[in-house]
Amino acid sequence: MDPLSDIIALLRPSTAISKPITGRGRWGVRYAAHDAPGFTIILQGECWIALDGKEPVKFRQGDFVLLPSTPPFALYSHPGVECPFREPQTAAVRHGDQDGEPDFVSLGGTFQIEKVNAHLLLALLPDIIHIRASEGGAGRLGRVIELIMDECATEAPGKEMILQRLLEVLLVEALRRLGIDPDAAPAGLLNGMRDPGLARALRAMHADVRAAWTVSELAGVAGMSRSAFAARFAETLGCGPIEYLARWRMALAKDALMRGAKTLDRIADDIGYESASAFSTAFRKRLGCPPGRFARSHGF
Repeated sequence: MDPLSDIIALLRPSTAISKPITGRGRWGVRYAAHDAPGFTIILQGECWIALDGKEPVKFRQGDFVLLPSTPPFALYSHPGVECPFREPQTAAVRHGDQDGEPDFVSLGGTFQIEKVNAHLLLALLPDIIHIRASEGGAGRLGRVIELIMDECATEAPGKEMILQRLLEVLLVEALRRLGIDPDAAPAGLLNGMRDPGLARALRAMHADVRAAWTVSELAGVAGMSRSAFAARFAETLGCGPIEYLARWRMALAKDALMRGAKTLDRIADDIGYESASAFSTAFRKRLGCPPGRFARSHGF
């Protein structure tokens, strides 16, 4: 898999809740922070979304929004309306006038990602992703959300696996669209994958995480001089290439420890450390605790 696919797979999105959200007339609601990604696609009408401390953003029919960590926010039909606090619900939601056909219709939902590596996703993204219908791509996202809703409404065999795959597709589609705009994404993997040379080096590291990569070797893969490669990598991804590799190795290690299916010797070998002792020392230095304590704190 490519580096972006590797990260999405490691996050294992799951436990989706998806529902219709409708409204009529003038209405507004406010929600507290929710420690999980949330998404919405507008099927009819328009609305405003205001994250705490941010300028309100207007969303129109066909627009898609993804909140990677769902901070406190307000959702309303018109500027200036009262926005009382509302608890999130798993069932369909109707705002404003309860009678008559709605003038606002959307599909919205939330899902969980693996907490120990959630920062991998958040580091890729701004606070809010807004994909406008006019930019293209929102239609594909809408079809994925409809499939998620269909699956949430059933108890068919294989439901959790299908939902995980659909949520992975949703994330990759949103990140693809974000990655088209070089000014939309913060420094990180998306920007690196847009650069052909850096993308080759990133793929090489992800394809063989056990290798004792050097900056010179990665520069050769990228087709650049060592100094030019190191400078461009740091500027584009926010860290040096060897630091990026170390962070990715630790992400894989945390995932393996959380699953509890491998010995320390096996984990060390899988991610390129010469021994369990060398791995444990590196893990303690970065995470502030030994691997065994980390595993126990996550139920193993």
